[in-house]
Amino acid sequence: MNDSSHPKNSPAPERARRRKSGGITLADVAKLAGVAPITASRALNTPDAVSPAVLERVKEAVARTGYVPNLLAGGLASRKSRLVAAVVPTIAGPVFMETVQALTETLAASGYQLMLGQTGYHNSREDALLDAIIGRRPDGIVLTGIMHSAEGRRRLIASNIPVVETWDLTATPIDMLVGFSHEKIGQAVAEYLHAHGRRKVASISGTDERAERRNRAFSDAARALGMAPMGQVPTVMAPPPTTIGSGRAGLAELLAKAPEVDAIFCSSDMLALGVLIEAQARGIKVGQDLAVIGLGDMEFAKDANPALTTVRLDGTTIGRTAARFIIDRTEGRPIATKVCDIGFSIVERASV
Repeated sequence: MNDSSHPKNSPAPERARRRKSGGITLADVAKLAGVAPITASRALNTPDAVSPAVLERVKEAVARTGYVPNLLAGGLASRKSRLVAAVVPTIAGPVFMETVQALTETLAASGYQLMLGQTGYHNSREDALLDAIIGRRPDGIVLTGIMHSAEGRRRLIASNIPVVETWDLTATPIDMLVGFSHEKIGQAVAEYLHAHGRRKVASISGTDERAERRNRAFSDAARALGMAPMGQVPTVMAPPPTTIGSGRAGLAELLAKAPEVDAIFCSSDMLALGVLIEAQARGIKVGQDLAVIGLGDMEFAKDANPALTTVRLDGTTIGRTAARFIIDRTEGRPIATKVCDIGFSIVERASV
């Protein structure tokens, strides 16, 4: 084999060609590895049947192209699966369920079914889950957030499966996106509390990446507005999924180190509900002595005592829009705008 055909010197297939041909195939991997397709197949399915050198070249080609074997194989490659996969951090909490419900209903109306997987909040299982999903060749994949590993991103692009990222915002999505800016939420909440006369703010935030970005933006804006007298915004971090107990413990910790706090931004309504309960137990008048604002506008928010001021995120619109993106792409209709910012709103109630 001459140098130009060695896998280290062969150019990876271009994205435009990949899109036209329907995704990276076993033949592409074989060509890059300098072996016959049947040899590449043996290397992937029965690695003991090929030499270590060949196996290494095929593995390198797979890594470079992001190829994932088609687990449906055979004559199904040209058929629609009528299946869409959605990946969420957790199904234990209610925050993503509005989106999942809207996805399910909108897809079902067009004859598609939803398959749901959960990664956890730190994406430690995302790559393995994506491999399993891509290998089954769904008609579309809906992801939560935009912070994916380089390997996962490469494999999603190589698969040529329509992808919609949600619950976040970026100018450079993998494919399509519908969501909102976490940084703008943090800034807007700080400005809202400032406009309501609060000057000594604090936060209780989840440790997941999206919550941390919201919290950083909140803290930066609060400092700029003179709402952090000691030079920084007191913060308590809570592991996700956040709970009522985390909110109660968070308020206790905040008051121990910053008793002068007059407003708290919580990264979820569950945390905020915990703060309301702990404040009531301590005789603190929420809405007067202490302002509390949550995020999510969960069903209980309007019925809390006092009713909870919160950031409303339209999960239904996210789900419906993501589903329409997938359906339109799968059925050959053009997507006019691939990035959809649905924004957010602050729902004012009695806790501020």
